Amino acid sequence: MMYEKIKFIRRYAHHFFHARSKFDLHSPFMYKIYSQVLMDKTDYPEYKIMNGMWSLLLRDQRYTTRTDFGAKVPAFPWQKEILPVKTIAKRFSVSPDFGRLLFRLSRYFQPKIILELGTSLGISTAYMALGNPEGTIITVEGCPEIAKEAEKNLELLGIGNIDQRTGNFNTLLPDILSEVKSLDMIFIDGNHKKDATLNYFQQCLQQMSSNSVLVFDDIHWSDGMEKAWIEIKQHPRVKVTIDLFQMGLVFFRDELSKEDFILRF
Repeated sequence: MMYEKIKFIRRYAHHFFHARSKFDLHSPFMYKIYSQVLMDKTDYPEYKIMNGMWSLLLRDQRYTTRTDFGAKVPAFPWQKEILPVKTIAKRFSVSPDFGRLLFRLSRYFQPKIILELGTSLGISTAYMALGNPEGTIITVEGCPEIAKEAEKNLELLGIGNIDQRTGNFNTLLPDILSEVKSLDMIFIDGNHKKDATLNYFQQCLQQMSSNSVLVFDDIHWSDGMEKAWIEIKQHPRVKVTIDLFQMGLVFFRDELSKEDFILRF
């Protein structure tokens, strides 16, 4: 465990010392993304809505069962933990800073169809839904108990543009891809293994256009995730990537030159 923590610190130090500033961004597209999305300091009213949800979750003492099917499982095909909801919110939900980034990405690009793999408690789902109320979010959660908590949270927020599904990603993803003509934005935050991440990427490519945006969470969480991120950056359809350490953004725009950016966030 200590060895893994040391490696994580090394990965963060490498990112920190290689990160660029806005003065290194010569692409007009990249400069807009940096100034109008990444560094947008506007205090949107939707943030207050989400702050209220965070306040409720961090006080929620109820216990629920969380089944983990992904890379954080040590030596079993799955692992169950009985945890307070507040602990699940702290450990497994997107942070407020990155939730707000998802909100701004959704608000800026106005995606008609968003796919999310990994609903958790519905926090990231809500941020993206509030960013574009006219769009539809298809969100998938593997753990039934956590999916029920997410459904309650989204109902409490009064968010209606959600198509929530529960089940194994490998089973549900092909069906979803056969239902939609295109995916305008994808957020992948589940099963943090190299092969699984690359598999989801390859499958989703068939429904992604030049204007689609793809977001990966925990790209530096492990050696496997870093290797997956490197392969994704090298894919011929990928034009521009942004490494924010916690998240990686992928753009496919035909008019862009191939570039990889490491930025502080």
